[in-house]
Amino acid sequence: AKIIEVAKRLSLRAARGGEKRCQKHQEALKLFCEEDQTPICLVCRESQAHRVHPVVPIEEAAEEQKEKFQARVKLLKDRREKLLGLKAAEEGKSL
Repeated sequence: AKIIEVAKRLSLRAARGGEKRCQKHQEALKLFCEEDQTPICLVCRESQAHRVHPVVPIEEAAEEQKEKFQARVKLLKDRREKLLGLKAAEEGKSL
């Protein structure tokens, strides 16, 4: 009976293996607190620390952060191209 119980616990852990866990409550991190910019579990959501904070599902927050990151990368690439063009023009003038 003890072996079966241990096997059940291990299989449950393996099934949940891909999810990150809250260190405080050992629950899956399914939400993202926008105010603190951190993943939280459902228990944390109800705590005093996050109750009044805006939260979104973690997948939605990840997609939003990915889009912001891609927009910033594009902006930096555009600036780099502009600066390289200015540099080339100045080098041409100096020659």
